[in-house]
Amino acid sequence: MDVTAIVMAAGEGTRMKSNHAKVSHKILGKPMACWVIDSALAAGCNRVIVVVGSHSDEVRAMIASAYEDTPAADVVECVEQVERLGTGHAVRCALEATGIDAGPIVVLNGDLPLIQADTIRTFANTVANGTHAGAVLTFTPPTPFGYGRIELAADGSVNRIIEQKDCTPEQDAELLECNAGCYAFDGALLAAHIGEIGNDNAQAEYYLPDMVEILKGHGHAVTIFHCDDYRDGLGVNSRVQLAELTAIARDRINEHLMTEGVTFIDPAQAWISPDATIGRDTVVWPQTHLIGTCRIGEGCQLGPNTRLTNVVAGDNCSLDETVAIDVAIENGVTCGPRCYLRPGTHLLDRAHVGTHVEIKKSTIGVGSKVPHLSYIGDTTMGADVNVGAGSITCNYDGKNKHATIIGDRTFIGSDTMMVAPVNIGDDAITGASSCITRDVPSGALAVERSDQRIIEGYTEKRRARL
Repeated sequence: MDVTAIVMAAGEGTRMKSNHAKVSHKILGKPMACWVIDSALAAGCNRVIVVVGSHSDEVRAMIASAYEDTPAADVVECVEQVERLGTGHAVRCALEATGIDAGPIVVLNGDLPLIQADTIRTFANTVANGTHAGAVLTFTPPTPFGYGRIELAADGSVNRIIEQKDCTPEQDAELLECNAGCYAFDGALLAAHIGEIGNDNAQAEYYLPDMVEILKGHGHAVTIFHCDDYRDGLGVNSRVQLAELTAIARDRINEHLMTEGVTFIDPAQAWISPDATIGRDTVVWPQTHLIGTCRIGEGCQLGPNTRLTNVVAGDNCSLDETVAIDVAIENGVTCGPRCYLRPGTHLLDRAHVGTHVEIKKSTIGVGSKVPHLSYIGDTTMGADVNVGAGSITCNYDGKNKHATIIGDRTFIGSDTMMVAPVNIGDDAITGASSCITRDVPSGALAVERSDQRIIEGYTEKRRARL
């Protein structure tokens, strides 16, 4: 069964008070619209049409960045609503641009990031067998005020949708079934009748909920699909709601990970991307952030105060007060506290990166150590190397970056400056406070430092000059 999802992402989102599209605001590092798109893809939708409007270039670029190099690139596409004339007009734009006129069509709001794949899948099935021409996604939030209410007929079909502003006090108290703003339609009937939506209202806009009455007027049944988890129907219209839904998403993810064998010292203080995976017996300490497509192995220690973005780490690693971006970490690696791993860093088995160390675009070999106060950039380091405190690879000459190669079992003395390009061989040693500008052969000692001078009585003479 071919299912189409239309994701509404054209709105201005004025209550966000933002210079950016509402749907581009992130929850746990992922734009809201991408949460909805991913759920639609996971639900098995064969085509996902994103209707863009306000900040259309920004939203198009965001979607391209998220999906262009994935299998979803052939499934997700954007259609622009040039004139934003309401939700009914947005759906008509999508149908006219794509020619879709068959199969179940689910219309989803791009600001409903918590909607789950199972909800979308079952929602689409309500219109798949021809019994119902349409369905309204409903939920019962703890506080229903502000949501449109569903009045049901005796047979359980939708009688009408009553907006909050039109509710009587009795309806406000008794009608607890709320409209989540998402709809499922028989594609052929939607395409046949979408043009019948009028704009005889104060805003002169075409409203998609009018399709309920239009389909009923043609003798078709419209039903509801109730979300068992009311959180699926919660939307974002303000920064406050963005924070509230972020907390819900965080809790959902952390609860799932705990059921899979991950320990959280304080689940309320760990923010894990929906695209991250963590192996069993890993411990997540407070103030830990996993952003993007992190892959963390088993038996690791993450945090505290750690931020990982698109990091792959093996088993039994310890990442303490570590910031890492686009980094590959093998097994048994220890990092921190307070180290910075920049893109292109690769730490091999049992490597150690210590306090106030920055690594960039470098490979740190098996069992090698950069314990403290060092910068290593554009470097290939062999196994069992020990880098003394305060050592630096001087990889930039003001115009170009150059490489440093350090062989196996080499000892780099404290405060060594390695001016690239330079090759330091196996089993070599550099003396403390040396500036290495030439290659060092294997097994050699390289020492470069000026003679120490002592000027007796200098302090007294200096004071006399001041």
